[in-house]
This record gives sequence, C-alpha cells and structure tokens, in this order.
Amino acid sequence: MSPSAAPPAAGQPTIAYIWIWVLAAAWILPGLVGHDPWKPDEAYTFGLVYSLLKDGDWIVPMLAHEPFMEKPPLFYLSAAALASLLSPPLALHDAARLTTGLYMACTFAFIAGAARELYGVNRGWLAALMLMGCLGILIRSHQLVTDISLLTGFAAGFYGFALALRRPAAGGFWLGTGVGIGFMSKGLLAPGVFGIIAMLLPLFAAWRNRNYAVCLAVAALACAPWLLIWPLALYNKSPALFHEWLIVNNFGRFLGSNDIGPTADSAHYLRILPWYALPALPLAAWAVWRARFKSLLAPTFALPLTSFAVIFVVLSASADARELYALPLVLPLALLATPAADTLRRGAANLMYWFSVMGGAVFLIVAWFYWGALELSIPPKLHDHLLDLQPGYATGFKWLPFVLGALYTGGWIVLLIRLKKSRDRPVIAWAATMTMIWGLLGILFVSWIDVGKSYRGMIADMQKSLPPKYVCIASLNLGEPQRAMLHYFANIVTWRLDAPQRKRDDCDFTLVQGVASEEHVPLGPWQKIWEGARAGDKFESYRLYQRSKK
Repeated sequence: MSPSAAPPAAGQPTIAYIWIWVLAAAWILPGLVGHDPWKPDEAYTFGLVYSLLKDGDWIVPMLAHEPFMEKPPLFYLSAAALASLLSPPLALHDAARLTTGLYMACTFAFIAGAARELYGVNRGWLAALMLMGCLGILIRSHQLVTDISLLTGFAAGFYGFALALRRPAAGGFWLGTGVGIGFMSKGLLAPGVFGIIAMLLPLFAAWRNRNYAVCLAVAALACAPWLLIWPLALYNKSPALFHEWLIVNNFGRFLGSNDIGPTADSAHYLRILPWYALPALPLAAWAVWRARFKSLLAPTFALPLTSFAVIFVVLSASADARELYALPLVLPLALLATPAADTLRRGAANLMYWFSVMGGAVFLIVAWFYWGALELSIPPKLHDHLLDLQPGYATGFKWLPFVLGALYTGGWIVLLIRLKKSRDRPVIAWAATMTMIWGLLGILFVSWIDVGKSYRGMIADMQKSLPPKYVCIASLNLGEPQRAMLHYFANIVTWRLDAPQRKRDDCDFTLVQGVASEEHVPLGPWQKIWEGARAGDKFESYRLYQRSKK
C-alpha cells in the first residue's frame, strides 16, 4: 500500500497510486451534497452564485440585487457554470458546491507536483496526504467559499516556483496562473504574497540565475490577463464600485481603516496553528531541525520556509483575521513535512500510527453508537436528547447513508490491515483516519446538522404569514446570508431600512433580525404578525411586522 522512495520499474502497475487517488476522492466527496447552504460563508457565497445565474452579470457580483464587492468573481463564475451544468439532477446549491471539490482536487495535484519537483518523483503523493491530514482544512475545504480557489491558486504558484528550477518557462506559466487564480478569487493577497516571495528567493543560489529571470518574465505574461481584464471591465462599468472593491475591501480590510471583518491581534495565527496544521506542523519542525546545519539553503527547504514565513507575516500584519484565512499556511507546511517521513524516529512514527488507529477506532464506535441512537432510538434517552438539539429532524433507518457509512468503515479497516510497515505508514494511516472520520460525519449526520443550520424551514413558515400580493418587504439588521437565502428559497428581495440607498417608504411589511431576548420594533405604525427562528437556534430571532391600516 505504500510506494517506495524509488521510482517504479517501467511498465510496473502503480496500484499504490490508484489507492492514493481513491483515498483523495473519498476525502473530497462527503459533505459536498445533501444539505442547504449554511451560515455564514456558504449562504452569502451561494447568494452571489444564484444572483449570477439569475442576472448574468459577471462583472459586478450581486447579492439579492445589490452589488457585493468583497471579492472578484472567479469562484462565483466557476460555481455558476457547474451548477447550470449539473442542476438538475442535483439541487442547485449542491451542484454549485461541487466546485469546491474540483478546486480541492486541483490543489492536491499542484501540491503533489511541487513536492515531486522538490523531493523526487515518488514523493508527490506524500505531500498530498500531509495536506489531507491537516485538521484545520477538513471542514472549510468542503464548503462553498472563495478561499478554496484561493488555496488552489497558492498551490499552483508553489508548483510554478518549484518547476522553475528545471523548466523555467513552464514554471513561470504555472506561477503566473496561480497568482491570477488567487487574485480573481480574493483580490490582492496572492499577488502581494507571491511578489514578496519572488523578491526573496534570489537570496538562495538556486534562484539566482537566468532561468529564474525567464520564469518571472513568463509569469508576468501569464498573470497579466487575470490581473487586468476584470478590473478594467469593472472600472469601465462603475468607478465607484471599483473604488469600493480595491480601496475599501482590499486595503481597508488589511489596514483596518473600515469596520468590515473581525478585529485581529498579531498572535491569532500563532495560537491556532498547533491544532490547525496538525500533523504537518510538528513534522515540518522535525524536518527543519534535522536540516538546520546542512541543507536549509537548498531549494527543498528554502522555498517552503520562505513561503510560510511570508504568508504568516502578511496574515499576522492584517487587521482582519479568521481561521478561514489560515488555509494557505498549510501548503508550505505540507511541503516541509514531506521529507520528515524518511527520518522520523521509530518511537515518533509508532506514536503517530497508533494514535491514528486508536483514535479512529474510538471515533468509529462513538459515531455508530450515536447513529443508532439518532435513527433507531437505541438508546431512547440519547435519541430524545439529539432531537432536542435539532427539533424537526425526521428519524428512521435510511439505506443510502447506512451503506455508504459501512463502506467507509470497512474500507478504513481493510486499508489498515493491508498497510505494510514502512516509513510512510504513519502518514497514510493518519490521512485514512481523517478520511474515515470526515466520511462518517458527512454521510451519517449531515442531514441532522442541516436541520439546525438551514433557513429553508424558517422562511417557508414565514411565507405562510404573507399575503399572495404585497408591495414590498423592508428589512432591519438583516445580514447578507439571510438576504441571500430569502432570495433563493422565497424569491424575496428586501429593501433595507438601515441602508439609505436601498430604502423604500412604501413597503407594507418589515422583517427584523435580532436576538431572541430582545425585540427591536421598527419605527412607525407596525404590528408583529410572525416570529420565528431556525430549528434549535436559541439566539437568532426573526420577526415580521405588517404596516397597520389607518
């Protein structure tokens, strides 16, 4: 099951690599279909995709008929294209979410290519497994968020830098393409980070030559269309929206000169990395420690170390921080951790392997126990408790989740049984265990979780209080995810009382978002006719008011 460090003989079947890609597919697919868009990131992202499908404006991203200039439109365009192709038979949001799976597959391929260039022809798959095993990316890399295409852009850029050592023109193409993908996903972060890395790499002899100059020249040509076409089209259409995107949502977020995004502190990413990048971080630290006096200046360490340092400093310097933004940090760590498999001490390797096995076994037992309680009412008290957490969930034995869950369970057990002792066994076992854990969560419990995270039922209940015809609905304190889901599930576009440019005074209904413990009554002659929330949500509350008749 574990490829050797030497390349296979000509014509030898690469069965091990087939297993690796099967494992990657098993890791990617669960959680991509079978649930509604969830708050916050998925809901508003799908709202932008839905508006693109409805209105067809690829230049100005729109959310419920309002410009939403946080990010360029590459991810929205990709998701809209896939949604239009695969819906039906899939639900529109499920078809759109498959875009995340495609970008993650590309990310694995690019990081494997970079590792192959740096460490040898048979090491690429190991870097992909290192990335697959990182705890922090597990949930986010199955969500409909633009950070996933940004991650693909970063992986393509690293592949370009690594390939430039051998094929500068091809390396330059992938470097420029990666920068372009990153730019069209989230703006200036990728060009800024890769620009700094490009300036620092000539400090190392491997990149201080004519080939590197050729690589950068080709990269500039390759990324130019990505950096120019959409921004110029946006500026030509609306200079004001161009300013909002570039100044407010790029420089403003980074410098903290606006009120958008959560406030950060400089130690945010330092605090989350120990769990977020597990197990790549300790393995990378071990590889760096082993090479501290010999090969840190070699390309195998210079590129990922420099890249990690630049990304970490740039993210830490930003005034806006979330764990979601840490995704690019795991890529250079996965590359740094790749050579650690060859030098890991026997005790540490056994610890990693048996922790994976024992931890996976415990989770397996607990997961099926909770599934039995949820779907079969065994035991009844736990069944009642789970329904109290997600009221409205329809319990009962379902064949498809059961069969798929059994396949993941059996596949994990068979893989571990057949996994031979080798230097790579701990990494394979860890990645397989994470795949099994995520597979069971995404198959057995996604419908139960969806009941509490979806706005579908709440919006349907609210619609019962609305007459067949009305002038319009105003809103107060309604967030982007909620506006997006109202547009998708009910074709309702509200006119916001808290946004002067979107305010109307003739609406006969007002929808107010708030907390359950406080009621914010809109000014004027309004009477509450409905109040609701998502199933099991004890914090968010929504109240619908009708204008009183005079």
